[in-house]
Amino acid sequence: MKRAMGLDVGSKTIGVAVSDLMGWTAQGVETVKWTEPDYPEAFKRLDVIMKTYNVEILVIGLPKNMNGSIGPRAEASEAFAKEIEQHTGLEVVFMDERLTTMQAERMLIDADVSRKKRKQVIDKMAAVMILQSYLDRTNR
Repeated sequence: MKRAMGLDVGSKTIGVAVSDLMGWTAQGVETVKWTEPDYPEAFKRLDVIMKTYNVEILVIGLPKNMNGSIGPRAEASEAFAKEIEQHTGLEVVFMDERLTTMQAERMLIDADVSRKKRKQVIDKMAAVMILQSYLDRTNR
């Protein structure tokens, strides 16, 4: 199984998760701060993470609109994917990420995590959910 990295790309932060060595579970790594569209700024930290975990495939959340159409955020994710694919030469896969941030928020609220703390971990949790969806689909 190829080691995968899941990314929840926002305009100010990128949630990062990686798969375990068996490719069964996704673990949150961190939230990378960046200013869209300063790709080199984001890649500086992401390169270190990819090297540390020997990442071979990138799974990027595609925030489609509820009707399935592609809006400005999804276009920004596609642009990011194109840049990181050229930068790394790694395979990039998209996962529909509709509702992942809301699911992550609901889980954190249910776990009684404070609003301030939720803000710090929400993107990382969304990345975990994006990557876990991919792993579940791939391992079926």
